[in-house]
Amino acid sequence: MNTKTNNSYVKTILLILIFASFSSLSLASSDKDSQQFYKAYLNREDSVQKVDVMVDSFYFKPDHLEVLVNQPVQIRLRSVTSLIEHDFTLKAPEAGMNISKDIPHGKDVSVKFTPTRTGDYEFYCDKKAFFGLFSHKDKGMKGILRVVQHVSSP
Repeated sequence: MNTKTNNSYVKTILLILIFASFSSLSLASSDKDSQQFYKAYLNREDSVQKVDVMVDSFYFKPDHLEVLVNQPVQIRLRSVTSLIEHDFTLKAPEAGMNISKDIPHGKDVSVKFTPTRTGDYEFYCDKKAFFGLFSHKDKGMKGILRVVQHVSSP
């Protein structure tokens, strides 16, 4: 193959990857949970609030979590992606949460923290895609952690 043919193949592959990336944005958005908050369960043995979150291509599920203030929290992040690595970022040091944890593809990782203030806090994936053109957060890979004084009724 000559250089001109190689360049054509590279351009075609890049265009396909970019198109696939933007197509997944609409799929991820339509698959998101509604604004209903998923409540962490309290493990009576160790008094830790626990919740499992699935991590897939450009979304967290569930993406709206509710936990109690001043009570330890453990979020298990289960990556179901086969190629793309993600992370879990939650920057709220004023509320006792300053987290940035890598999530290798196909692996489970846990984050543990104790929120010290009530309120709504955004978590997101801070990884960049396509040479830094956009972040996973830009594609909708984000959610809300609601920290409450008392568990709300269903």
